[in-house]
Amino acid sequence: MQLGIVGLPNVGKSTLFNALTMGNAMVANYPFCTIDQNVGVVTVPDERLWKLKDILNPPKTTPASVEFVDIAGLVKGASHGEGLGNEFLGHIRNVDAILHVVRCFDDENVAHVADKIDPEFDIDIVNTELLLADIKVIEKRYDKANRSAKSGDKNIIEEAHFLEKLLNLLKSGIPVRKMEFSDHEKEFIDEYQLLTNKKMIYIANVGEDSISDDSNEYLKSAKKVAKEQGIEIIPISSKLEAELNELDPEEKKAFLSEMGLQGSSLERIVKASYDLLDLITFFTANENELRAWSIKRGTLAPKAAGKVHSDMEKGFIRAEVVHYNDLISAGSMKDARDHGFIHLEGKDYAVIDGDIIYFRFHV
Repeated sequence: MQLGIVGLPNVGKSTLFNALTMGNAMVANYPFCTIDQNVGVVTVPDERLWKLKDILNPPKTTPASVEFVDIAGLVKGASHGEGLGNEFLGHIRNVDAILHVVRCFDDENVAHVADKIDPEFDIDIVNTELLLADIKVIEKRYDKANRSAKSGDKNIIEEAHFLEKLLNLLKSGIPVRKMEFSDHEKEFIDEYQLLTNKKMIYIANVGEDSISDDSNEYLKSAKKVAKEQGIEIIPISSKLEAELNELDPEEKKAFLSEMGLQGSSLERIVKASYDLLDLITFFTANENELRAWSIKRGTLAPKAAGKVHSDMEKGFIRAEVVHYNDLISAGSMKDARDHGFIHLEGKDYAVIDGDIIYFRFHV
């Protein structure tokens, strides 16, 4: 899973990136401090993995991972190349979901590109640029398809009609993720790699003193926009999170509890991203390694096996499955087997969140 951190310059994107990844992305009080994208890989917090480790005692334990990409600030006109916008927008095309950071704090030492803090205005600028970039892409494709349709090719004519419909919807201000398509039309959409088709979460970057304070008018404004658009919003203080990383785990846990927060920003963002992308976790365990894997909900067993190794998918025979809760209840793999908790599944089995699976296959 790759999550792109986007927003206007000086909203705290790189500070958030550093807090999430323990990274060292450059942070400075001027626009475009970040030019090249920063990439950080972190492990997915999942206490189930460590409880399984206690039971199975493997030589090696490997969590699932998530990749954060710190993308340089977008500005008005980015879709036309302003502020190296074309390059920055190109970076967004590769991510699975967008973390849109919105500034909800005052700080006279950190300039704002518009010289005022206005979350609604900021959100609109970024979203408009993503929309305009998509319009630009579809206009080019429509012009090409329209010319080619003169050949009489039914497939090209069909695509040209779809592109015209899509272009009109985009020009009316509707992001692709809010549109409804047939299964056939979705094949076209996947090919276009449109920015407004990316799932999005708003990250409201608040001051250290207002992380759990409803008096923050900027946060109220951001929440209002998020509610209207049906997008989840997570209030986070990037600066506070960076400071918390200097504490040991127990101190950090106690501080978060005092603040009334359910986990660190990493835990909250990863959980929200999993829900947004409809991801689940399954585990594999053998004599060498216990490992967590992320897959789409509803993934069938052979495709899940292919996540581990392509040979497993090609030569899939069956899956030996025990669910996490059953294994915890049994206390050991042997007892789980004795209680009949381990079951054999074939190619039509849809993997469930928390399954521990041993894949049988032939090469």
